[in-house]
Amino acid sequence: MAPSVLSKVLAPSQPFPLWCQDPSWHPSPVLCPTDGLGASLVHSLYLLSSGVKDGSWTVLQLVEALGSCLESTDPRTRGRGIQLLSQVLLQCYSLLQEKEVLHLVLFYENRLQDHHLVIPSVLQGLRALSMCEVLSSGLSVSVLKAIFQEVHVQSLLQLDRHTVYSIITNFMSTREEELKGLGADFTFGFIQVMDGEKDPRNLLVAFQIVRDLIAKNYALGPFVEELFEVTSCYFPIDFTPPPNDPHGIQREDLILSLRAVLTSTPQFAEFLLPLLIEKMDSDLQSAKLDSLQTLTACCAIYGQKELQEFLPSLWSSLRREVFQTASEKVEAECLAALHALSACLSRSVLSSDTEDLLDSFLSSILQDCRHHLCEPDMKLVWPSAKLLQAVAGASLRAYHHVTRSVLPLLLEQYSKHSQSSQRRTILEMLLGFLELQQKWGHVEEDESTLLSLRAPVCSVVFSALTDPSVQLQLVGIRALTVLGSLQGFLSPSDLELVVDHLIHLALREEDSQSSEAAMEAAGSLAPVYPKVFSGRMVPRLEEELQSEREQESSRDHCSLRQRCLQALAAVSTHTSIVRETVPVLLQHLWKVHKGSEAGNAQDIVSVCQSLHRVALQCQQDAEGCWYYHQTVVPCLLAMAVQAAMQESTHSLLGKALLEEEVLAAMVPVISAATTHLSPELAAQSVSHVVPLFLDGEVSFLPQNSFPCSFQPFEDGECLEAQRRLVALLMALVCSLPRNVAIPQQERLLRELLALSCSCDCPFTATTAAKCFAGLVNKHPAGQQLDEILQLAVNRMEPSLAEGPRRTQALTLLLWVTKALVLRYHPLSSHLTDKLLGLLGDAELGPAVADGFSLLMAKSPDVLHKGCHADVRIMFRQRFFTDNVPKLVQGFYKADPDVKANYLKGLSHVLNHLPKPVLVTELPTLLSLLLEALSCSDHVVQLSTLSCLQPLLLEAPQIMSLHIDTLVTKFLSLTSSPTMAVRIAALRCAHALTSLPTTVLLPYKARVIRALAKPLDDKKRLVRKEAVAARGEWFLLGSPGR
Repeated sequence: MAPSVLSKVLAPSQPFPLWCQDPSWHPSPVLCPTDGLGASLVHSLYLLSSGVKDGSWTVLQLVEALGSCLESTDPRTRGRGIQLLSQVLLQCYSLLQEKEVLHLVLFYENRLQDHHLVIPSVLQGLRALSMCEVLSSGLSVSVLKAIFQEVHVQSLLQLDRHTVYSIITNFMSTREEELKGLGADFTFGFIQVMDGEKDPRNLLVAFQIVRDLIAKNYALGPFVEELFEVTSCYFPIDFTPPPNDPHGIQREDLILSLRAVLTSTPQFAEFLLPLLIEKMDSDLQSAKLDSLQTLTACCAIYGQKELQEFLPSLWSSLRREVFQTASEKVEAECLAALHALSACLSRSVLSSDTEDLLDSFLSSILQDCRHHLCEPDMKLVWPSAKLLQAVAGASLRAYHHVTRSVLPLLLEQYSKHSQSSQRRTILEMLLGFLELQQKWGHVEEDESTLLSLRAPVCSVVFSALTDPSVQLQLVGIRALTVLGSLQGFLSPSDLELVVDHLIHLALREEDSQSSEAAMEAAGSLAPVYPKVFSGRMVPRLEEELQSEREQESSRDHCSLRQRCLQALAAVSTHTSIVRETVPVLLQHLWKVHKGSEAGNAQDIVSVCQSLHRVALQCQQDAEGCWYYHQTVVPCLLAMAVQAAMQESTHSLLGKALLEEEVLAAMVPVISAATTHLSPELAAQSVSHVVPLFLDGEVSFLPQNSFPCSFQPFEDGECLEAQRRLVALLMALVCSLPRNVAIPQQERLLRELLALSCSCDCPFTATTAAKCFAGLVNKHPAGQQLDEILQLAVNRMEPSLAEGPRRTQALTLLLWVTKALVLRYHPLSSHLTDKLLGLLGDAELGPAVADGFSLLMAKSPDVLHKGCHADVRIMFRQRFFTDNVPKLVQGFYKADPDVKANYLKGLSHVLNHLPKPVLVTELPTLLSLLLEALSCSDHVVQLSTLSCLQPLLLEAPQIMSLHIDTLVTKFLSLTSSPTMAVRIAALRCAHALTSLPTTVLLPYKARVIRALAKPLDDKKRLVRKEAVAARGEWFLLGSPGR
């Protein structure tokens, strides 16, 4: 039988035994089945594996055929034969029969006593057999016993040791009960295997085995300490991956794996806790952090019994670190560990005869920290407060214990100290404990120290609100917000005082920080107490607004009016309050529009800004959003239509509602009121608005008795005011969800197209173009879209070629191109090519170059995801790939007088490209970017500098090749007449310090001299950047950098 098997394997010119006896062969202890085999043997392995898989012969027949090799007196020959057999088994182990596995296991176990050259191949075979499902009962134990007894694992190479760990892992996952039958002998055997392991690849596997030993309840017997010692000797991990490590093992991987072992069982506590205490005293910060994080993890599984003996030492170490450390990381980890200790002790179930360790632990902490709270000017006051807050936040029981002692003390100290700075420190500490109460929800009357101290706590907070110190006021406002969030804490009279204080701070406080903070606090508390705020604060604000409107419009009165409007918006965080504030804001807007202040556009803009804030706060509440929309949008449209129709002797610019600034402020109000509507309600709204603009249907508007018809799309100079209101149409129709059908859409698109190309007013033409583009972007693909786009192209191309309205045509081209680029429409390529061609136009070229910024940037009012536009992912990368080569080619072919246009366009595209993409293309584009810095156009300079600054940080090696040019250009631009360019150039000079020090040192003196001039710049922001940049260059090459 054997010759027939071999006849299919042997090469005609070379008998198989000679291969096995090849003196050039060396055993290769590898994980890959064919790695390390000669080419002829790989061929044989393929044939043998195929034969076993298709049933041409069995593995036992293969063993018989290899008999002369396996029984050879030469260990190399035996090793080669066993290696071939093991490689076949690794490929065919799933096909083996139970009887075959039995014989193979016995064979391989016997071979474990063979020459050391043979052992690696034997282990490979055993690894294959450990994966067999038909392995007979008891064989896994037999194999492991043989390995434990016959193999000195730590004398093997790394890959062979890894094989042993793999065998153990395989058996633990499939033969758990059999291995548990070994009892503690299995644990002891593994300890011997692992003892002395140093390779990180093997340690990750070994740590996992230890975790499984503990998690699956293998018997540790008397070897608990030995198992701990064999793993804890690696603590703390000190490992730095070699450069270009193909295995990708990081120090953090080993740290987390070892930590999972050390914290896996309370049985390690008596050994681990002394080790952690010792390592906390280490001079290495990494060792401290590792120890503290491990202690925190331990507390999740330890109980009172494990911690009791070590609590004094642990507290002593943690206290010392918090009191003395200069590292915020160490302090944070100490506080986290103390919090975990307190939580662990809080979980312990007490019996009648058991000491309450939590009580004694907290008492010792209070004894060591409490007296420091009486010294608000000393450096230990904050470390002590943080320690107390860390333990108090662990459980409600701990919180009550600590606050019973600390809160009365803090209130007493606040009264004793009169200086604002001291009071601020005390109140901040008090605030920390108040914030902890929020974790436990409702204040319990029977246990809460806080509730028993309600009167003095409120008194302290209210006194802080009236203190002249702004910083103390700000802390008081934060404390007031926390108190208000505690349900059941503030009484009705207290709530009235809270509202009164917030009104005073919001309106009367000179410092804007306190005013803004008070408004934010009102917005936070209003949803908790909507009736109090709508019944007390809103009427007061309305009264103040009314009185201010009746008084003279001095600067102070304007400021107070502005604050009233801001406060009304800030408090509108609940639907019931929105129903009160929105009418007040709209009424004020009507009166400003109709009254003597009609020319004051800034007042109207202020109201619109407040309305916009209210709209944003309503968006997540469907009921409030619809109320706001149907109340505000018709009102704004009615006022705007009335202003446009009003016959007056005043010029157009005299009508505040029709000024560009005011219309631009109305747009986000209407847009924010529309974007979050349901499709049904949005369709209901647009069914009124579109007929208003197309057919003059004003019946849905309030106060709709207008002197003439509304016809914004009709011709005539007298209708110019009406045409401006297309901005409001754009705000609504371009914010609709894509699944909302727009009535008469085709007619609307044609009217917008005509208006954008024929209107002489730049504002109106641009708004019409944006509205057209917004609708085109969402229009379903098909014949109708193709027809309207072809119509647009036919209107644009003649106007772009010649005529008085080339600028309007270009604006339309830019916005339509953007709309199509965002949705990957095929026509976008044609339109982009048209733009690229216009870069060479002497008249339109600069505007086209600026238009590339429009194409790449996010638009604030249309064509962004917030208004449901069709924006495809990575559209910028696609635009870059398709068009930057054309820009570069066009630059080299262009006439000298228009080359700047190409540089500006390129700079805009690159400035908006994701930086990782730009870094990959940097080598080919850097020369052009550097040339762009020489362009006289400050827009090109600023855009290019903004592009280069992050590249200096992300691609230092590439940028280093051009250091001379970069230094020269940046220093030259620090004297630019444009402030923004000077700032950007200084930031780039600062970023240069991230390049390799050896590259920069030759330029150090030159740069420091040059940066002395901007230190005396007339602009403070420029001086600030110059100081930062020059300081970094001074430190260049210093020790430790």
